[in-house]
Amino acid sequence: MPTRKPAKRRKSAREKLEAVHPSHGAIEAIPAMWQAKLGSGTMLIPRPLDVDAVMKRVRKGKLVTMGLIRQYLAQAAGASCACPLTTGIFARLAAEAAEEDRSKGKRRITPYWRTIRDDGKLNEKFPGGAAAQAALLEDEGFSITPGSGKQPPRVAEFAKHLMRL
Repeated sequence: MPTRKPAKRRKSAREKLEAVHPSHGAIEAIPAMWQAKLGSGTMLIPRPLDVDAVMKRVRKGKLVTMGLIRQYLAQAAGASCACPLTTGIFARLAAEAAEEDRSKGKRRITPYWRTIRDDGKLNEKFPGGAAAQAALLEDEGFSITPGSGKQPPRVAEFAKHLMRL
């Protein structure tokens, strides 16, 4: 009778956030397929914990966009831009790790709900989706306008609440 391999344990979001990968922190030439959107120059592949650290800096009553996070990380590293794909993935991981921490009773967690898309829309990929993010933002006094059609809700007058990084 063949033996089965033991099932691999899934890594927690915290473990994924803290994982070290050789490409994290690297600065590379912007790929040709992204140059129309991002221009030419160099692109930072951010570290997950660096994205989390920027998200942790956002105080109550303030917001930050994904674009501002990418811009801040790129400037700090001396790159033209930061990778939008990995920055978004790592922001989602930071949010998931924060919710894991909350479920373990931790009180000080990354305030991921204060991170919004560049156009003020809420992030559907954060834990609980846009509805949960909207509830957390409303608890802090932000006004949320409903999305139209399949579009997610957005923070009303979000630009006046943006944090300077």
